[in-house]
Formats: sequence, structure tokens, C-alpha cells
Amino acid sequence: MTGLKKVALVGNPNAGKSALFNALTGARQKIANYPGVTVERKAGRVTSASGQPFELLDLPGSYSLSETTSPDEEVTRKVVLGELEGEGAPDIIVLVLDAANLQQHLVFAQEVIQLGKPTVVALNMVDLAKRDGLVLDADALSHALGVPVVETVAVRRRGLEGLLASISSFDSNDHTFDDERLSSHLTLPERRLAAKNIAKAAILSESGTHRLHTGLDRVLLHPWIGPVILFGLLFVVFQAVFAWADPFIGLIEQATEVVAGVAVANMPESFVRDFLTEGVIAGVGSVIVFLPQILILFLFILVMEATGYMARAAFLMDRLMAMVGLSGRSFIPLLSSFACAIPGIMATRSIADPRDRLTTILIAPLMTCSARLPVYAVIIAAVIPATSVGPGIGLQGLVLFALYIAGILGAMIVALVLRRTVTKGAASGFIMELPRYQMPHLGDLLIGLWQRAWVFLRRAGTIIFSVTVVLWLLLTFPKAEPGENQLDASFAGQVASVMEPAFKPIGFNREMSLALIPAMAAREVAVASLATTYAVDSDDEAETENALRDQIAARWSLPAALAFLAWFVFAPQCLSTIAVARRETNGWKWPSFMLAYLFALAYVFAGITYWSAVALGL
Repeated sequence: MTGLKKVALVGNPNAGKSALFNALTGARQKIANYPGVTVERKAGRVTSASGQPFELLDLPGSYSLSETTSPDEEVTRKVVLGELEGEGAPDIIVLVLDAANLQQHLVFAQEVIQLGKPTVVALNMVDLAKRDGLVLDADALSHALGVPVVETVAVRRRGLEGLLASISSFDSNDHTFDDERLSSHLTLPERRLAAKNIAKAAILSESGTHRLHTGLDRVLLHPWIGPVILFGLLFVVFQAVFAWADPFIGLIEQATEVVAGVAVANMPESFVRDFLTEGVIAGVGSVIVFLPQILILFLFILVMEATGYMARAAFLMDRLMAMVGLSGRSFIPLLSSFACAIPGIMATRSIADPRDRLTTILIAPLMTCSARLPVYAVIIAAVIPATSVGPGIGLQGLVLFALYIAGILGAMIVALVLRRTVTKGAASGFIMELPRYQMPHLGDLLIGLWQRAWVFLRRAGTIIFSVTVVLWLLLTFPKAEPGENQLDASFAGQVASVMEPAFKPIGFNREMSLALIPAMAAREVAVASLATTYAVDSDDEAETENALRDQIAARWSLPAALAFLAWFVFAPQCLSTIAVARRETNGWKWPSFMLAYLFALAYVFAGITYWSAVALGL
């Protein structure tokens, strides 16, 4: 296809370039890789109505030519500027814009048009814009941009003839590429402001729904009001976790007690009965009881995702993350880490900058995963009074909110330190598409909740059950001699006695120290460990039936309980998380570094919490 005029399709991702390329070229396509990189190169041949043939290139989606952040964007930049070896510069550029998201796409469009190359705008997806109530003036847009504008609907093959006619009208010999125009281009804030004004002039009318969505964005994405609304919403979420879950927790606790009572009443005193009541029911049952709180937390997360608010939260967080050297691209992986750090760390693959990616992997365990919620919930319920500190504001929910915020702030401070030391480098840019607002579908929410419930119950039935059984055996054997405490005599008690001196300075007793070991398998096991330990340690049959939080309230001091919470804010997550970090970083260097700094943070902040609480007389 050499000798033909070359036409390049450029635009933001999801503008419909590939659909337009397929509609124009049909089966006359060739697919290969660009030299030296794995980015796909799609080329095809198209003929205008007058019989003039062109070579058509479908370039990767890009948000900028001057500030590229991925191999795809780098290839687009080099091809457009004629800098890619073996690939000549295009004679004509077809700039594809999403008509329904015009303002966002005009930011990049200005940069392309500013090059001075022959350019025609394909105002694509005008049918979707009309569906959203937008009436656009293509002539006004053409006048503002200074290039021809053709309305198209690529998937329905509409507007293709007009687009080809516009391409044919160019005589590339009349245009010269101005290599210095990139250096004299407008700044990004200036292009955003210009894009806003151009889009405003091109939109003749819009529906009430579209105006409502625009108004919502104006408030929710406001640089000052938006973060206040976001943190207010998160505050409500953590209040609801305690306030709404109590009735359901009570039902599960009653069911657990009934099952334990049936076992005690119908089985003779034996090894098997102790195993069922002290091991399985006390251990696994103490974790399952937190299922309602986990489901309430995920209900809010699913609603935020389904309504389109989650992407806007990422946009808001981009500004905060830029202060510590990260971009908004890190927000989604970190947000996923609130569910579990494993998918969060895997989601960092979408981050192009290797330093950003490594930093995000290293701080992902500081996000409060759902496995920590049972630990927080049982300790808070045991030592923090269920009092109100204001209209609709409970003290327990406030403490839970503070623990989540502590994890976020800790992650941001660690990111700042890492970006200025071991992952030092320039910050990368961030641009993202904002989805349309929409009402969540009840069926989708129920499916999402069922999936989270199943994951939690499966962990309770596998990892937590297995570790609880092993711990119960270590607590049960060898048997105590008459007059001797079973915990003192057991293998687990002997291990705890070895650990206790190391953790005593930060207020941890023997049971608390022992709970840290199985918690490395899964965070929730710390709760099961404490429940099993206290069940085995009790000489009173009635006492073993008491809820775990009552046992903790009676045995732990407030400074020690607060120190235990501080430990779990910073302590490394489960072994599976470490294994995934090793896989994603291709070695043990960074997972070892992660373990070391997280253990150090956990010990130091638990100590500070304990010593401060003691000094304050709590």
C-alpha cells in the first residue's frame, strides 16, 4: 500500500475509532505489530466515491501527544509526528470524537489540530448523544475548531460517504507539518477551559436529564465540595455497618448458641463434643457472625459502582494522590483492596508507570480489607461503649471510621516517603472517562452481595475452619495436670509464652500475642483464635457460652484493646497477599521489604497507642 496517501484515525479511547476503521475498510485490513513494540498495528485500504484510494491506519487511543503515559500512547505520538522508524507520518488525520462526551474529547482534539496537519473531525456516536437529549451544531463546532466536522455513526455505517468526501478534498501538498507547534501548545488547564467553552457553543440544547447529570457533576466533582461529600458518604457507610447490622448479628449469635446448646445437651462429655463446641462452633461461629456487617459494607460499594459515583470518587482522589506522587490510576486498585488486597494488587497491571505501580503494590495492604472488619467489630463492640456522640452519630461507628481513615492516611504517608526514596521519579498523568449516572439494578446488587457472602463463607469453611482446628488441637494437647491451667500446659500456650515478652511492652497479653500467628493465614482467624483460646481456657461451662466480646471486655484493658486495633491497621495482610506481591514484582525483594516495613509500622503505632492511652489514664 506504499505510495498511497496515508490517513490516520486518532482519538481518545472508546471514541469509536475501531468501529469506524472496520466500517470504512471492511475485510481489507492487515494486522501486525509496530516495529520493536507489541502494540497492534491495524492498516487497511479505503476508496473514496471519486475512486481515490487511501491507506487507513487505526492508531491506539490516546489522551495526549505531549504527555504519553503508556506504550500505546507513545506509538500514537510517534506515528502522528512521523518519528516511528519504518512508519511515515500520516498525510491526513481523522480525529474521532464521542459526540455524547464532547467536552472531554475536545481536550485532546485541540492538541491534534494544533499540529497544523490536514485534519477532519468525525463526530461519532451522534445517535447516542441524541438519545441523551443533546442537540449538536456540527457547523458551530467546525467553526470553533477550524477544521471540517462530519457527523457519523460508525456502527451503523452512517456518515461514511461524507467523511470520505471530506478526506478526498484535502491536498496534502498544501500543508506542512509544524514540528514546533507542540512546544507552543496550550497548557492542559487552558485546553480544558477551551474545551468547555467550545462544547458549550456546539450544544444547541440538552434534555433535563442531561442538565441534571451535568449539575450533579458540577457539585460532586467540585474541588472543595466534592471531597466533603465523599468523606461524608464514607462516614455514613461506617455508621451503617454498626447501626444496621446489630439485629442480624443478634440472630446469628442466637443460632450459634442454639447449635452449641444442642451439641452439649445431646452428646456425652467427650473429645468430639469439646471439638465441636470449643473448636468448630466457638471458632468458626465467631467469624460468621460478622457476615451482616461485611454485606452492608459491600452494598454501599456496589451501589457506588452501579450509579457511576465510584469513577467520580477516583477523579476526586486523583488530586489527593497527586500530593503524594501517585495518580488517580492507583485509586481503583487501592479501592479494590478494601475488599481484598489480592485483586487490588493484580489490578495494578493497569498502571503504566512502573514506579507508580510498585508504590501502589507496596501500600495496598494498608487499605482496610474486609477480613479486618471482624477484628475491628469485635474489639470495638467489646471496649467502646455504644453511646451517641451527636444526632445519628454513634461512638462505635465513629471509631470504625477513624480506623479506616488511619489506614488511608498511613498509605498516603508511606506512598509519599516511597516516591521520594526507593520509587523516586516524576509523577504520571491521569485522565479517565466518567460513566453516565444510572439507577442500580436490584438483580445486579443481589448477585454482587451473594458473591461476596459466598467468598466469605467459603473462607470460613476452609481457611478459618482449618486453622481453628489446628489451633484447638494445639490448645488442647498436652492435657493439663490437676490444678494446672490448660492454656499454660498446651503447645499453643508454650508458643505464646515465648512470644509474650516481645509484645508485652506494647500491652499485648499472651492470648493477644498468640492470635497474631494464625492471623497471618487470614485476618479473621484472629477472632476465631481468641474465641477458641478463651473457650479452651475457661473452667466454667457457662462462661464458654458467653460472646467473645464479653470475654474481651472482661479480660482486656482499654489501652491494650486500642493497641490491638492499631496493630491491625498496619500489620501485613495474609500470606496469599505476600505471594501475589511476589508474583507481580517477580521476586522476593519487594515482598520482603513490604513485610518488614509493615511489621515495623504495626509495632511502633501499637506501642504509641498503648503508651499514650496509659499516660492519659484510659
